[in-house]
Amino acid sequence: MNFYGASGEIATDAIQMGDIQAGNVFVEAGAVLPESLDLGSTPDANGWKSLESAGRSEFEQKVSQAGWIFFLMHAEITATVYGFDAQKALRTAFERISASVKSQKCNSLQITRVESKSLLMVPYVSVTAHSRHLQERPFFAGR
Repeated sequence: MNFYGASGEIATDAIQMGDIQAGNVFVEAGAVLPESLDLGSTPDANGWKSLESAGRSEFEQKVSQAGWIFFLMHAEITATVYGFDAQKALRTAFERISASVKSQKCNSLQITRVESKSLLMVPYVSVTAHSRHLQERPFFAGR
């Protein structure tokens, strides 16, 4: 598999694995949701349900209409993984981010940036996200 584009940089379309793209939101499988809210997707192997960025505003509107809160944590989480297998590196970066989100007792995350670059001809993937938390109460309570 060739990861390099015509300019010699890593081709970003080569590493866009499924839903791991900037703007997409993931909700932990088993998270308590309002009855009126159905994500409609099946969880991936790591136990997260994807919500495509096109449906995010509709999702947030339904959450608000149900009287729930969808917190956005200010601090960014970044995971960088080096390797020649771009899909494996992307998956590993997502796993590191999701572990960090869980350690913060949050049940959702939002991808804000996916970058692919190389350092001394070794390709790497960097994924940046924000922790999010969906709950009924207006103050953050964690899980």
